[in-house]
Amino acid sequence: MSERRARPAAKSAMRSVWRRALTPPQPPAPDTAPPSPDPEPAEPSEVASVVQAALYSDGVRVSSPATLTETFRELRETPSGMAWIGLARPTEAELLSLAAEFDLHPLSVEDAMEAHQRPKLERYGETLFVVLRAARYLDAPEEVDFGELHVFVGPDFVITVRHGAAPDLSAVRRRMEESPELLKLGPEAVLYAILDAVVDGYAPVVAGVQNDIDEIETEVFRGDPEVSRRIYELSREMVEFQRATRPLVGMLHGLIAGFSKYGTDDELQRYLRDVADHVTHTSERVDGFRQALTDILTVNATLVTQQQNAEMRALAEAGFEQNEEIKRISSWAAILFAPTLVGTIYGMNFRNMPELHWALGYPFAIALMAIVCISLYVIFKRKDWL
Repeated sequence: MSERRARPAAKSAMRSVWRRALTPPQPPAPDTAPPSPDPEPAEPSEVASVVQAALYSDGVRVSSPATLTETFRELRETPSGMAWIGLARPTEAELLSLAAEFDLHPLSVEDAMEAHQRPKLERYGETLFVVLRAARYLDAPEEVDFGELHVFVGPDFVITVRHGAAPDLSAVRRRMEESPELLKLGPEAVLYAILDAVVDGYAPVVAGVQNDIDEIETEVFRGDPEVSRRIYELSREMVEFQRATRPLVGMLHGLIAGFSKYGTDDELQRYLRDVADHVTHTSERVDGFRQALTDILTVNATLVTQQQNAEMRALAEAGFEQNEEIKRISSWAAILFAPTLVGTIYGMNFRNMPELHWALGYPFAIALMAIVCISLYVIFKRKDWL
């Protein structure tokens, strides 16, 4: 307790380093200060980004401070206490005040400010910094929504910085408060509960994705033209899901490797091993989903190619049949053209024509028409045009 109460005085030098490291340089003040305007009402230092702050002692909540300042003061005054502060998209000023109070490393605070970090676990002295990617399945649009969670775990504090809707940390807090024996184990127990909630949140996502893949398989063999787009979108979601789960396996194994070094409670070790098993199983399922989607995309491309080949074959056959019909029509047109030509010549109304008064003229014209027609028929028949 004496060390705990003396912490603010011992950290005065660290706070000054923090202010120099994280506070942007201010422009030099002008030589002549302008007249000060009328004083405006001061804005509150605490904003709605502080979702909930609570102080615990021996696994029981002892107070619920309304502001970060009150949380800091009550934590100093509470022997063997633990602060659990939940933030949602906090301001830079809030993160800087937390960094100054709890000696948070500048790099970890910078990551919490910027977000869009990969899942990782880093240790800065006695403080753990954990980045998690939570996920939830949205039934209406049939897509996966990802959130980002940053967790600072120290000897007597847990700070959560949430970017996104998932996970529901209020449910985690209720669960821990209903299990005082587990909460009594301290900040590491809270970290376990958060990890467990994030990993449990993957189960509905896995079930939803499995259902989507089953539907996609049906659509592929049904020939749905929109299925390729759905496969592509789901594949992109699985890439994000894989980025969220695969690093988590190594992170938990790292925590397990440090059990003996940092004296983790035996019961808590069992819980964390169980979470590690669930993460490994989820990661393997996600890898299987990616491979299944790749195979489905290949099958869909093959089916589309076969369908296109069948359509081209049908068009070629139709063109061939049409060509055969055109040859038949052309052949008969040529055959009928020959007698028409002879009849047209002998039908001209000229007075002086060589065969006009010839006694064999008519039989000769008929014979000529028949010979020409038969000759053309034989020629076209030999060429398979008829």
